[in-house]
Amino acid sequence: MKNSKVVEKCQICSNSQLEPILFLGYLPPVNQMHPVGTKPSEQPSYPAQMLYCEKCHLVQLGLIVSPEVLFPPEYPYTSSTTRILRDNFAELYQECNTIINLGKEDLIVDIGSNDGNLLSNFKDNHKVLGITPEEIGKIAIELGIPTIIDYFNKDVVEKVKKEQGNAKVITATNVFAHIDNINEITELILELLQDDGVFISESHYLLPLIQTLQYDTIYHEHLRYYSLHSLRYLLEKHGLEVIHTKEIPTHGGSIRVYAAKRGKYEVKDTVQKQLDKEKDIVLSKEKLLEFKDKVVVSKLKLHSLVLDIKKQGKKIWGIGAPSRASTLVNYVGIDDGIMDYVMEIKGSHKIGKYIPGTLIPVVEESRLYEDQPDYALLLSWHIADELAPKIKEKGFKGSFIVPLPEPRVIKI
Repeated sequence: MKNSKVVEKCQICSNSQLEPILFLGYLPPVNQMHPVGTKPSEQPSYPAQMLYCEKCHLVQLGLIVSPEVLFPPEYPYTSSTTRILRDNFAELYQECNTIINLGKEDLIVDIGSNDGNLLSNFKDNHKVLGITPEEIGKIAIELGIPTIIDYFNKDVVEKVKKEQGNAKVITATNVFAHIDNINEITELILELLQDDGVFISESHYLLPLIQTLQYDTIYHEHLRYYSLHSLRYLLEKHGLEVIHTKEIPTHGGSIRVYAAKRGKYEVKDTVQKQLDKEKDIVLSKEKLLEFKDKVVVSKLKLHSLVLDIKKQGKKIWGIGAPSRASTLVNYVGIDDGIMDYVMEIKGSHKIGKYIPGTLIPVVEESRLYEDQPDYALLLSWHIADELAPKIKEKGFKGSFIVPLPEPRVIKI
């Protein structure tokens, strides 16, 4: 299959006995969005199957799609447009300073730095460097954040070491689960890190994914769905120990993990507490199979709810076009006959394009208040409590559909 490879063994520990958990069908790349008006033509789609490794407890996708397909230069995602991410990175900087003794000359490197959102918190007090393959990196450069526009690889690591030395902190937020050959990447991180350096990762977290049925976060950018057990296995394999961990609200529930070379920092009690919290769920194949059954029922309930609305001749529009919306729309089978439009905030790179795999156009959110459809389907449902009141305040008169974990209609 072009631009992809089937996962025959675990991405962390090479175990070849992987257990199938859930199959969501064939999904289009979530960030290949075609301009409105483009005539439908042949488009790629790839199987999305979750697999479980009983040896290291990693949950992972069964197919690795080429990063050139998943992260094109015109990649439309900008992290700075999301308030929850801006707040999270500001908080990460504050927390960093309580754990690591950071000096003015210390180098902070962000892998997958996007538009410089994270590094903007560090840049006035430390040396910073972003690494990202996307053209969006040019936005960071304009903001005064030095950025290498390239993939994180051996050549880039050698260039950084030669020109700037080793890094005191390396961050990888919402990218450490996205990169193929994770053992090689972890070795490169180790090579770039100072002896007393700290690696900080943030990844979408398997525990809330299972607890709140977040099947919409399963797409090909996300190669791995980490628990702390599987992440610790990976890091320890390369001589790093987890020294602190924290659950954070980004992306519907993520985990932030600090790791350093063994013995360099005190291990906080947060680590064992988190391992204890997750063990009865993420170490159980039975719990993962229960998750599959619940996902299927949730999909059918959403079908039923939408059917009742459409039988009354009512209009449904979508709110928000995050990557996860593509999986939900395609897996559930929502098309432009069911949902007329999807709203995005002014300035979004996604406006004027179709939701992947559909002919549902993304339009600027002011249309919602002008046309007043009967229902707004919250595709960013994980921030429904924050989003719905804001939309109501701006003048939306209809009701909201929250698709997950239990599909329901809410009126405010």
